Amino acid sequence: MNIGLFGCGAYGMALSSILTSNNCSVTMWTKFEEEKDNLEKNRSNEKLIPNFKISDSIKITTSIEETIVDKDLLIIAIPAAFTRSLCEEMRPFIKNNHILIATKGIEQETGLFINEIVSRNLDTNNIAVISGGTFAVDLVSKMPAGLSLASTSSGTIELVKRALENNYIKLRTTNDIIGVEICGSIKNVIALSSGMLDGLRASDSTKAMLITEAMHDMENILDAFNCEKRTVLSFAGIGDLLLTCTSTKSRNYSFGKLLGEKKSHEEIEKYLKTTTVEGYYTVVSIYKLLKDKKVSIPIIDLIYDIAVKGENPDKLLSFLIEKE
Repeated sequence: MNIGLFGCGAYGMALSSILTSNNCSVTMWTKFEEEKDNLEKNRSNEKLIPNFKISDSIKITTSIEETIVDKDLLIIAIPAAFTRSLCEEMRPFIKNNHILIATKGIEQETGLFINEIVSRNLDTNNIAVISGGTFAVDLVSKMPAGLSLASTSSGTIELVKRALENNYIKLRTTNDIIGVEICGSIKNVIALSSGMLDGLRASDSTKAMLITEAMHDMENILDAFNCEKRTVLSFAGIGDLLLTCTSTKSRNYSFGKLLGEKKSHEEIEKYLKTTTVEGYYTVVSIYKLLKDKKVSIPIIDLIYDIAVKGENPDKLLSFLIEKE
């Protein structure tokens, strides 16, 4: 199978390792000549995934056309903020292609989910989304991991399963695309609050309390968007929530910890400028979306108040007790 993979970041490289393990022919796209040259020369990026090299069989390119033409499946694995601009460059070459989205987040300016951006900008109905509790560094270790795969296209689901499933990757399928995207986005927001608890030196029992309450709130958010409530129990839901809310590998968790430790405004701003914290940008987007729907999710309001408005993170502790 011929795969066009957009994104040479940590997750893109991790996906490439699965694809080549499954004997797929992979072309990886990057926007940056410097990144292309480095990967062609070293086959690695030690800052992103230490001690890992991508397969010598993978072709690295900066050409959008080369990444799309004659490919059975296209995979988008870039930061959410750049999805629209990538789609605009892809548009001239797309004709009902099968596209898998491995990007999590919500577009800040419009409040659109990633699949909505792709479907509105590209001429195809064959769109799927994957999401689940998987760190890039864990995927390349080839230990068992699970992902939710959502699509309304049976053909796309079959192609994705052929490309990614093997003896260490499990895919569970659903047609709840928006539900999977919501879970994949919201867990980054909840991870901020879990990190805050760490910064506040809260106990493991308190952290477990937060995750339990967060599951109920995620279920309410799914209901507000007319999604399937049971999606909260999927790899994209509780699976990703547990991973992101309990691991210091998560940038969202690490940022939340800074907030909980009440670091200076300068330190917090520096972290945001040097690190992609999807949860920070997602809480802004989901806060606005929920307000537009006139839906109240108190934990989202509180995280927004602490992370964006700079209110005291101690409020999180009292909130957990007072929350109905």
